[in-house]
Amino acid sequence: MVENKLLIDIGSTYFKVATNNNVEQYFRDFNKDIYDDLVHKCSSKIEGFKKDEVFICSSANGGLSTLIIGITNSFSLKFATNIAFNSGINIIDTVLYQDLNKASVPSDLIDVVIIVGGINSVKDIFKDDLFEYLNNINYSNVVFAGSSLDSEYLNSKIENLNVIDNIINNKLHVVEEPLKEYLTNLYQSDIMGKEDIKHLYSLTSNQIYSTPYIVNKTLPMIDSKFAAVNPFILIDIGGATTDIHYSKDLSYDNIVTENEYDRLVFKKLGVFKSRESLIFAAKNNEFVYELLAHLKVTENIFNEDNEKSLRILMQLAIFLVLYKVSEVHPLYIKLKLDLLKSVVLTGGITKVLTFDEVEDIIAFFYKKILNSEVYPSIVLDSNYDIWTLGITKK
Repeated sequence: MVENKLLIDIGSTYFKVATNNNVEQYFRDFNKDIYDDLVHKCSSKIEGFKKDEVFICSSANGGLSTLIIGITNSFSLKFATNIAFNSGINIIDTVLYQDLNKASVPSDLIDVVIIVGGINSVKDIFKDDLFEYLNNINYSNVVFAGSSLDSEYLNSKIENLNVIDNIINNKLHVVEEPLKEYLTNLYQSDIMGKEDIKHLYSLTSNQIYSTPYIVNKTLPMIDSKFAAVNPFILIDIGGATTDIHYSKDLSYDNIVTENEYDRLVFKKLGVFKSRESLIFAAKNNEFVYELLAHLKVTENIFNEDNEKSLRILMQLAIFLVLYKVSEVHPLYIKLKLDLLKSVVLTGGITKVLTFDEVEDIIAFFYKKILNSEVYPSIVLDSNYDIWTLGITKK
């Protein structure tokens, strides 16, 4: 951890404040403005640091909701989704352009629509159906990161379109920096527009980034503090979502980028705000009753609201995340879990589950799903300070 720096993570449930080698958590008072609550609880710490010594990341504003429209699943949609997730963005939906006429229209406000497709030697890809679809969407920002030969035409048809460099080069490799920079800057603008968060800039002169973006930056440095061996996955189980960051060596997808790690978000596998959807997913899993029996509980545990039920839900979340990236589940990205060396767990889960409880569920998964008695080493970020490794890095 960096000395003489104040590191703050604003979460949906907790503040995490780190100074030197100490991290403290504070449960948020939801009746107070975030800034007021933070200053009330941590003023004695904050006063000891200059603005350029304070580094803040946040997931409390919910992140940016994103809709991606792409030409192909294999390239444009896959590449744009990859960049968006690694920028800490929440993807509401992805739409294949050829299926636009039968695609559903999101009812909620979309923070940003991303349009991608085509290499720079191709033109006349998009037609009027794209503009008609966009007219039915309530969105705040729209960005085009596709063929440069189509940019002028789209710019003339779409009001306030932001045109940036194509995410696909002529070798069909991903060019991620322009879109990543656009999205991280848009996240900053979003914070500046949120009354309960923008006041945080009175504490720091550094840019506030999304927490998932900071965690992804941290991963190449993780072995400096934790006994994590590549290839590994990091599972962050929170109140609203569960994130999984994974070494690219584990992926079947051959995306050529500079990043060594990718991120996947399960929007409905949180243990507080997404509790009901987590229970729904568990009840619809073919192994849930066998798993509950293994944990020596019945499905009545879903109707309880106590510490025991919370522990069970967190164990189920671990199982479901691994299940959803395994070869037995066809709807999500498949990871080569048989090659996995380490599982790192962070987030609120590390304050609730013991090492034995985590090991029990991972061992059950490997034995039942992968038919293996051997499972990866387990690392608990019990101090919840993985994010501190990358927050000060440019």
